[in-house]
Amino acid sequence: MIKIDPKKYNLSTRIVLFKRNNEIIIVLDRKSRIIMKDGHRIIDQFQSIQNIEPGVSVSVFTSAPVCSKTRSYLNKNGIELMDLDELILPE
Repeated sequence: MIKIDPKKYNLSTRIVLFKRNNEIIIVLDRKSRIIMKDGHRIIDQFQSIQNIEPGVSVSVFTSAPVCSKTRSYLNKNGIELMDLDELILPE
């Protein structure tokens, strides 16, 4: 797994992205709840990634609790949500 530059996908440099195999991982390490407004922002990021690399899957790893409506919205749009503790980050 390697860290990639978000500028490649026309995203903010504050977004943390990793790539493994045919998957791009968005890391959200924060304490505040992820709400629908964040879900819309994640979908926008997903679409920016799909414009550059069509067919790549996108997952979100987060340490924050996720609103149930937001979780179902992201799953419906093909974005998998995972707990950040399950991700093994490179040093």
